[in-house]
Amino acid sequence: MGTESLALPGSQGQRILRVYHLYRIAIGLALVLLISSDLHDDLMRMRSPALFHYGAWLYLILNTLIAVLAYKPRQGLPILSLALMDVILLSALFYFAGGTPSGIGNLLIIAVAIANILLHGRIGLLIAAIAAIGLIYLTFYLSLGDPDASRQYPQAAALGTLCFAAALLVQGLSRRLRVSEELALRRAEEVANLEALNALILQRMRTGILVLDSRQRVLLANQGALELLRQESLVGERLAPRCPELLKAMQRWRDNPTLRPQNLKATADGPVLQPSFAALQNGAEQNVLVFLEDISQIAQKAQQLKLASLGRLTASIAHEIRNPLGAISHAAQLLQESDSLDQSDQRLAQIIQDHSRRMNLVIENVLQLSRRRQAEPQLLDLKYWLHRFASEFRGGLAPNQTLHLETIGSSLQTRMDPNQLIQVLTNLVQNGLRYSGQTHAQAQVWLRLFRDTVSDLPVVEVIDDGPGVPAEQEQLVFEPFFTTENKGTGLGLYISRELCESNRAWLDYRKRDEQSGSCFRITFAHPRKRAE
Repeated sequence: MGTESLALPGSQGQRILRVYHLYRIAIGLALVLLISSDLHDDLMRMRSPALFHYGAWLYLILNTLIAVLAYKPRQGLPILSLALMDVILLSALFYFAGGTPSGIGNLLIIAVAIANILLHGRIGLLIAAIAAIGLIYLTFYLSLGDPDASRQYPQAAALGTLCFAAALLVQGLSRRLRVSEELALRRAEEVANLEALNALILQRMRTGILVLDSRQRVLLANQGALELLRQESLVGERLAPRCPELLKAMQRWRDNPTLRPQNLKATADGPVLQPSFAALQNGAEQNVLVFLEDISQIAQKAQQLKLASLGRLTASIAHEIRNPLGAISHAAQLLQESDSLDQSDQRLAQIIQDHSRRMNLVIENVLQLSRRRQAEPQLLDLKYWLHRFASEFRGGLAPNQTLHLETIGSSLQTRMDPNQLIQVLTNLVQNGLRYSGQTHAQAQVWLRLFRDTVSDLPVVEVIDDGPGVPAEQEQLVFEPFFTTENKGTGLGLYISRELCESNRAWLDYRKRDEQSGSCFRITFAHPRKRAE
C-alpha cells in the first residue's frame, strides 16, 4: 500500500478528478432540488426526512468547497480521503432515504467506479469493500426498526456485488489505459529524441540544406547553408532577393531536371557551390529540397593530395635533381667568368643561371609544402603586431618603395601562428610592391586593419596600385603553379592561403572599385576559436 498504488495515473487522472468534482456537485444539486420540490409524499416515506434534508445540503456544500478551492491532489492519500468521504456521505444518505428503494445505492456504485480509476490496486478494492459493507450493514440496521426492510437484503447484496464488479472492471480498463499511455509517452519521447538528433545532424552537416515552398520561401535552412550563402538567417525569407543565382539554377532544373546544375557563387567573396535539387511532396503542396556542396573544398583537397604526392616525389628525387642542377649552375658561373666569351655567350650563361635558380626555388617551395609544420596559434593583438611588422619590414625596403599602415579600432585580436602570419604578409607585400613598381616610379603598398561589419571578425587588407589581376584570371590566382611572370613559381599565393586556412583564417582576392591595383584580404578567426 505504498505511494505507487496511491498515485494518479498521469495527467489523465487529473482530468478525471476534475470531472469527478463536477459530477459530485451535480448529484448534490439534484438532491437539493429533490428536497426543495413538492414531493412531500416521497419525503415522508423516507427513514429520516429531516436528516436526509441536512445530508443533501452538506453533500452539496462540501463538494462545492472542494471544487472551488481547486483541489488537485497529486498523491493518493488525499484522493483516498475524498473517496472515503464520498462513500460515507452517500451511505448516510442511503440510510436516511430508507435503503435500496431510494436508488442512492446506484450512486454508490458510480462513486466506487470513479474511485477505482483514480486509486488502483488494493486501495480501490478497499473503497469497494467499504461501500458493500455499508450497504449490507445499513440495510440490517434498517430492518431492526422496520420489518419490511428485511426484504431489501437481496438488493443490498446485489449492489455490494456490483461495487466489487465495477471496481475490478474499472481497474482492468485503467491498467490497460495506463499501459497504453506509458507506451505512447515512450514512443513520443523516442520520436522527440530522433527529431532532436536529426536536427543536430542537419545543423552539423557541412552540406548546405534548404527546403523551399512553392513561393520560393525558405522553410528550413541548416547552419551549413547559412555559411555557404553568407547569410545570418533565411527561414521565412524569399530566396530571390537573398540568392538570385540559386533561384535561377532552380528554375533551370525545373525546366529540365535531367541537366546537371551549373556551379554558382552566392556572393562575390563566397565559395563555388554545386547545387542539386529534389522534389519534396508535402501534402497538396510540392516543396523543393536543395543541397549545396562547396566544391572549392573538394578541389582544394584534391590539390592537397596532388601536391602532397608531388612533395613526396620531389623529396625522394631532390637529391638526384639538385646535384646535376648545382653542377649546371656552377659550370655556367665559371663560364661567365671566362674572358674569351663574347656578349651573346655571356647572355646565354646568364639565362642558364636564372633558370637554374628558378628550378631550385620550385623544388624548395614544393619541399616546403611536404614538410610544412603544424600551426602553433597564439593570441595576437593585431594592431600592435602589425605596427611591429610594418616597422621591421620598412627597414629592408628600397628608397623607391613605401609601406603604409592604417588601423581602425582599438582591440582586434585573433589566434594565429605569428611565424606563418609573417610568411603570408611578407609574400603579399612583396608581390604588391613588385607589381606597383611596374606602373609607378614609387612602389606603394597599403596595409589596412579593421573589423568587418557583417561577420564582426578582424580583417587585414593588402592593397597595391599596380596593374591588377585581369578578370579572366581572378579565379586562378590561388591555383598552384599559376604565374604571370617568367621568374615566378606560382606557389606563393597558394602557400599563403594554405597557411591561413591552417589557422582558421581565409585569404581571398578583392577587385578594387574604380581603381587599378589589387586587394588581398585576410579574414581572421574569432580569438576564441583555436586552429585545428
